[in-house]
Amino acid sequence: MPECKKDILNYDRESLEILFSDIGEPAYRAGQLMDWVYRKKVDDFSQMTNFPKSLMDRLKKNFQIGSLQHIKTVSTRDGTAKYLWRLWDGHTIETVLIPGKRRRTVCLSSQAGCRFRCPFCASGAKGLIRQLDPAEMVGQVFFVQRLYEEKVTHVVFMGIGEPLDNWNNLVRALQILNSPEGMTIGARRITISTCGLVPGIKKLQHFGLQVELSVSLHAVNDRLRDRLVPVNRTYKLSRLLAACKEYREVTGRVITFEYALIEGINDDDEDARRLAEIARSMKAKINLIPCSPVGRAKFRGTPERKLLHFRDIICDYGALVTVRNSKGSGIQAACGQLALDRMEDKNGEAKTALRTGFVKGRQEGWE
Repeated sequence: MPECKKDILNYDRESLEILFSDIGEPAYRAGQLMDWVYRKKVDDFSQMTNFPKSLMDRLKKNFQIGSLQHIKTVSTRDGTAKYLWRLWDGHTIETVLIPGKRRRTVCLSSQAGCRFRCPFCASGAKGLIRQLDPAEMVGQVFFVQRLYEEKVTHVVFMGIGEPLDNWNNLVRALQILNSPEGMTIGARRITISTCGLVPGIKKLQHFGLQVELSVSLHAVNDRLRDRLVPVNRTYKLSRLLAACKEYREVTGRVITFEYALIEGINDDDEDARRLAEIARSMKAKINLIPCSPVGRAKFRGTPERKLLHFRDIICDYGALVTVRNSKGSGIQAACGQLALDRMEDKNGEAKTALRTGFVKGRQEGWE
């Protein structure tokens, strides 16, 4: 398995200043480098014309600017696009671009695979392969922006993986995405989605950036949630809701409860009433999502007529509710459809694959 050079997208301003200081370069080189990468969108050290050639050569020998290899893009008529990337170790991940009238949202992945294995979600079907480093998260936004040739305005951590299960790397990625010298995406335009990791929610409430929190609820009792969201077996609904209430009190931020409606499973009238009561108790929003078809899974999304009836019950109980227009199902890019690992067959078509084995460490330090 090949080793990689260190990735510049892993560094914020402070860590770049330390890096340059260690080799006898002035601290202002950090700002120059970030300007080349994030403002001028340069991915070749040779183009950084205000650097001496000796520094360009040294950077080129030891570092790279982004390690993601773009394999394929598929898109729909409404402009939704799914990007397939190969990681430095051969695994692959997917990212979705969702364009709107005033926004360009990137749904990015935070892990290769997912350990929590929700049965209606393709991303965790084969477990967790490995964590993505900050550069692999930031790189998804960086390269989508270059390919799409428009500024990304919003980021949602709703792709492959559980972001709060990759806390240390998530924090660095958030700092770079939000930094005025980095991707310059406002904190309130960044959403972290979790299946219900209570310790991660508690960390996030003291993080400092006012990012949005979205909780994948999907059931209103432990019996059903144990089946649909297996992390509930560790962090029961009462603990999760208590953590959400504390998060709301500490941060003042409104939480969104994501609820994938599955026909005949979690979509009866009592489910709607209980969901409304939960949301009202902590002044949260509810986002209803028709469950997307995934592989051979037998789950089916609730039909539109019943979905709207479910929504109306919630409205009658005085809770704030929206229905998400989940885009991209035709290209397997809707909620829950991003696959663990894909590869190209001999005809260049992407197909799902399982790769196993340990990931070797990356090359460290300067040469």
